[in-house]
Amino acid sequence: MKQKMYRHGDLLIMQVEQVKGKHVKGNILEEGEATGHYHRATGDGVTVTVQDDTKYINAPTGTVLTHDEHDTITLPPGQYSVWRQREYNPYEEAIRYVQD
Repeated sequence: MKQKMYRHGDLLIMQVEQVKGKHVKGNILEEGEATGHYHRATGDGVTVTVQDDTKYINAPTGTVLTHDEHDTITLPPGQYSVWRQREYNPYEEAIRYVQD
C-alpha cells in the first residue's frame, strides 16, 4: 500500500494499515499550547485512539480535521497515524515540538 501523508498545522498524518490503542474522548488529536484550541477528527464512525504517544484515526467513511486557526481538511476513508511535528533549534541545540 502506498502511504499518503497529510499536514494539518503542527500535525503530520500518515495512512496506515492498522490502528491501535485506547479511545480518546472527544476525538481530540492535539491541544494547542498557547491558545487552548485543538485539532479534532469528526465524521460518521470516526474514532481516535492512542498507544505509546502515537494517536490513530479510524475513519471508515472519511474524516474532517478542524482547528480554529487552520483550514479544515478532509481525509478519505482509511486509517491514519498522527504525530506532532518536531524541529531542530540550532540556538538551543535541541529538538522541540513545532508550536501552533
